[in-house]
This record gives sequence, structure tokens and C-alpha cells, in this order.
Amino acid sequence: MKITRLLILLGCISLHAQDNYNLIIGTYTNACESEGIYVYDFNTKTGEATLKNSSEGVINPSYITVSADNKFLYSVNENGEESTVSAFNYSASSGEIEFINKKDSKGADPCYIINDDKHVIVANYTGGTIAVFGKDKHGGLTKAKQVIKHSGSGINKDRQEGPHVHMVYFSPDKNYVFANDLGTDKISVYKYNKNATDGSKILVLADTVEVKKGSGPRHLVFSPNNVFFYVLQELDGTLTVFSYVKGKIEKVQESTIITPYFTGQTGAADIHISHDGKFLYATNRGDANTISVFRVHANGKINLVQQATTEGIGPRNFAFGPKEDYLLVANQISNDVIIFKRDRTTGMLTDTEKCIELCSPVCLVFTAAK
Repeated sequence: MKITRLLILLGCISLHAQDNYNLIIGTYTNACESEGIYVYDFNTKTGEATLKNSSEGVINPSYITVSADNKFLYSVNENGEESTVSAFNYSASSGEIEFINKKDSKGADPCYIINDDKHVIVANYTGGTIAVFGKDKHGGLTKAKQVIKHSGSGINKDRQEGPHVHMVYFSPDKNYVFANDLGTDKISVYKYNKNATDGSKILVLADTVEVKKGSGPRHLVFSPNNVFFYVLQELDGTLTVFSYVKGKIEKVQESTIITPYFTGQTGAADIHISHDGKFLYATNRGDANTISVFRVHANGKINLVQQATTEGIGPRNFAFGPKEDYLLVANQISNDVIIFKRDRTTGMLTDTEKCIELCSPVCLVFTAAK
């Protein structure tokens, strides 16, 4: 009887533990008081978030990525010509973040970062470069193995005077890296040879996709079935659908996150798709401060079903909660993360009136808590 009760108790503890995940938030530290990277305990049943731990004095870790084994965290340090990339030990159970080392980012203002078991790859916005770093046996960064410099410009003389790499993104099969260049209106597709001993052959240009001139491709996301990908363009709010079949890329649809009655400034930011592939979400900053919800059809095409205020200013990155019952939006300018309830059947968002208040939140990443 005692053993049975103990097993039941352990089962209850296990089920309870699965309701709690870590929410890691990267911030800017030059706008207000911030320690850099914050770890919150997020409850997927209640939508409540409680501060768990934070880094110490990390400069502008605006974008972060966590290793697949949940042991290491990597961040950009977006700081003009003095920009770096940092590696940290990460304790999922305690939320502790311990600095390992950092390297020059090989380009000003890194704004996106990804990693796998071999490399950490960074998009440098102002520098217009992609930098590939190795990992040492302790999870730290080696010197840059490869640096690719983009060239060209666009028709928007204020924003496209030169190349501005805004995102690097693994293809679903991890055989390619897609790189959005806001400054040249191009998406470069690089063959990813992660085991190459010659650093110059880790990323090899395989294809180039052009988008509407002056639109400024910022972020993209693949559909869960890996047949389509969606590109959000910052400068004019265009949202373009492409098919991706056997490596061949074709445009399917050109839509927008701008409604007909909107006349203000546009600043499209982030884009994600639900795990079931049925709904696509995109944020818009500028004068809009909205998040748009699109229904995704079997042919990859989309149509708008909701556009909601983000209840703040400067919606940058956003993320689904681990069970997708919630969606969290980081409002960089109003210094808050707004927690929305998400209906998984309709895709619709409802404000829970819950939020996390902290300085200049930019990037949201969920991980397991152990």
C-alpha cells in the first residue's frame, strides 16, 4: 500500500513538473537597467511567469540560442563595431547562466544566431556578414572558421544602402542555411557542409531568391511539413509564400500584414507557424504594434483571420508557449512581454492581462526546465 501511494505521488510530481518550462529572454542593456539574459519559470497551465535567474552584466544579448542538449546558451552582443558573440554554461534546473567565453562577431551589430552540434552561426546586420564559429569540447566558441561578406544594395536609400543580413536559418533537413538580406532584397541559400575541414567550404552558396524590390526580407519560417516557407519583409510588410520541393524554390503567393486602412509607418518583425501548420503569426512595429493571425491552407496559401494589438510598443520577437495554449510577445519599446491565450482550434488570440515587465525584451526562447 505504501509503495502504491509513493508511486502515485511520484506520478503527480512528474505530471506537475511537465507544466513548468524555462522562458529565456534576451534584452538590450543600453536603453534601461538590464542584466542581459533572464530566465523565468513559466507554467503552461496558468500562464504565470516567475523570475528564476539572470546573467550578470552581459551587453545587449538581443538574440539567443540554446544547444540541443540544453546545456549551453549562445548570444549575440549587439554593440556596433565592438560587437561580440558569447557562450555560456546553462543550468536548466536552476536557470543559472555562467559565462564561458566570447569572440569578435566579425561584423557590426549581430542580430540573429543559430547553433547545432558543430557550429554557432551569426547574422551581422550592419556588417552585412555571416560568421561561422566552431565549438570546443567545453561548449565554448572557437575563433571564426568562416566569414562571408554580402554585397549589393536596394532601392530604399535610407535602409538599403548596403547589405544587411538579418537572419540565418537551418533548412528542415539541416543541409542548408538560409540567409535573409534586408539590404539587397535577396535570400541566399547556402549548402551547409558541417563536417568540412576547410573553413571556406562550410557554407557554399547554392541558390539566391529575390523578393520584391524595397521590401527588405527580415525573418522566415518553414511549414511543419517542410513543403513551404514564409518570408516576412520588414520595410513594407509583405509576406511571401514559397514552395520548397526537392530543393526547388517557387513563389506561391504574395500577401501582406498591412490592412487596407493602415497608413502609418511599417516595421514588420517576426514570424512563426503553429506546430500543426494551420496558423501563421507575424508582428508589426512602427505605428501599428500588432500581431496578425493567418489561416494556412493545404496549398500553402494564407488568409488573414485576426489582427490584434500587442498591448505594447515595438513588438519584436514572439514565441508560442510549449503547449501552444499561450503566445508571448516581447514589446521592446514599452518594456514588457505580453502573454496571450491562444485558441488552438481557431488560432485566435486573447489578452490574458498578464505580462512580464523588464527592460527592452527582444528574444524569447522556451526550454525544458531540467
